[in-house]
Amino acid sequence: MSKDQFVIGVDYGSDSVRSVLINALNGEEIASSVFNYPRWQDGLFCNAAENQFRQHPLDYIEGLEATIKDCLEKAGGESIARAVRGLSVDTTGSTPVAVDKNGVPLALTPGFEKNPNAMFILWKDHTSIPEAAQINEHATKFDINYLKYVGGIYSSEWFWAKLLHILRADEQVRKACYSWVEHCDWIPFLLTGGKGAENIMRGRCSAGHKALWAEEFGGLPPDEFFSSLDPLLKGFTSRLFTDTYTSDQKAGYLSKEWAERLGLSTDVAVGVGAFDAHMGAVGGQIEPYHLSKVMGTSTCDILVAPTAEMQGKLVKGICGQVNGSVIPGMMGLEAGQSAFGDTYAWFKNVLSWPLNNLLKDSAIIDAKTAEALRNEISERIIPELSRQAQLLPIEANNELAIDWFNGRRTPDADQTLKGAITGLSLGSDAPKIFRSLAEATCFGAKSIVDRFIQEGIPVKGIIGIGGVAKKSPFVMQMMADILGMPIRIHQFKHTCALGAAMFAAVVADIYPTVEDAMAAMGRGFDVEYYPDKQYKEVYAKRYQQYNSLGKFVAWQIGLQSNTNL
Repeated sequence: MSKDQFVIGVDYGSDSVRSVLINALNGEEIASSVFNYPRWQDGLFCNAAENQFRQHPLDYIEGLEATIKDCLEKAGGESIARAVRGLSVDTTGSTPVAVDKNGVPLALTPGFEKNPNAMFILWKDHTSIPEAAQINEHATKFDINYLKYVGGIYSSEWFWAKLLHILRADEQVRKACYSWVEHCDWIPFLLTGGKGAENIMRGRCSAGHKALWAEEFGGLPPDEFFSSLDPLLKGFTSRLFTDTYTSDQKAGYLSKEWAERLGLSTDVAVGVGAFDAHMGAVGGQIEPYHLSKVMGTSTCDILVAPTAEMQGKLVKGICGQVNGSVIPGMMGLEAGQSAFGDTYAWFKNVLSWPLNNLLKDSAIIDAKTAEALRNEISERIIPELSRQAQLLPIEANNELAIDWFNGRRTPDADQTLKGAITGLSLGSDAPKIFRSLAEATCFGAKSIVDRFIQEGIPVKGIIGIGGVAKKSPFVMQMMADILGMPIRIHQFKHTCALGAAMFAAVVADIYPTVEDAMAAMGRGFDVEYYPDKQYKEVYAKRYQQYNSLGKFVAWQIGLQSNTNL
């Protein structure tokens, strides 16, 4: 292979999109670019108090164009652009949207431009909690267990619950909605100039883990399953899909319009999309039975196992097991935590309340100085909390927290659950509380590892990728101590985008398989955290306390729910 073959990986996160231009020969980053979603930053179309988190497709489109053009410009412009051979995309998920018959998101059509229900429903939008509960209850009425490959519990973060909620909540959207499409499936359709919603190539990853597609069922559950749940869903499966595609397959080539917009050739192959953590696991050089933890606002934990070794095994309470969802020919298993970095961000926001609400009205300093001071202190809060928390003794009677600030994803999805902090006293200061929150997120990670092991799936090691893994040695060392196993941190900054670039190299026929692309383009690991054995006993006690407190919190939430009925 010559050295002038490049690929582009595009990674859509919760707050921003990042693109990387990669040398397909060796995985070297030639250029990268990040675009923060402007409407999302302004808090438009969201209501945290109601668990409503929506994103406008224009944020995605503008970010796609801006980051790719920026990468090409940084790399040298037209000469580099001519050597780009492939492009693949990953996104958060489940993040679906209502589209018209042409496959256009309703928010891009007249009359729906500012309607949140016509926009992408971000993964962490939990407005469909009642619908998820109804799906779980409804599934028990059928001889076939249609939830068997998604851990036995359907989540409000997923495809069908969100669709049913939107159809019920908004008559205007319901009448205009022809189909329902995941973000990771829509972007390749957009880039290839797709026409007609029925022609959108649905990825195996999103369909299997979130939409109840399974090889055993021959596709989606039958119409009867959905229409008997709610007549609003009658006939909807006929407008969705039967076939799915692994991400080593082409969705097509760049359309003339998008080739011109990006400054690329129409010979650029575009891959079938997937979720960020699934491509991130590939970028992080996942190995069989090693748990890849993408640690950002939430975590998404990915494990792959040879398909033959998974015959007859069903793991309860996880986010699905799907053949080929990560690496074709292997079973992909997904778990995760609904709030990880978001837990730390919540505490930071609590502490920052005076900065955000009082400092601007200061009678002592001018507005410009106040803003500069606010920004400076805001950036230093988490690093300084981490430094101070690391100095604290680890004792069994320390403050204790539960990490369900955005519900529980795994094990056993329940988005009605809430976070908690106990053991507070007049001596509980910010570093001590922060330490309890960090411990809680690490205990949440241990509960996932324990579930895999309890279900007969060994976990041989941990691979850490994502923002928290790269930026917080304090949390990573604590996690290694609590898990009792080493954690390798992948050295590449934008690992999910690198994984997308690896898939792009396969769809561009530069490499024959995903494994070949991983071997050639993998960038290795730069840090490894080893467990400190002196903390084994105290963390074992703390973990028991975490589980006991979690049971109490779940009981209390259930009691409140029953009282409200």
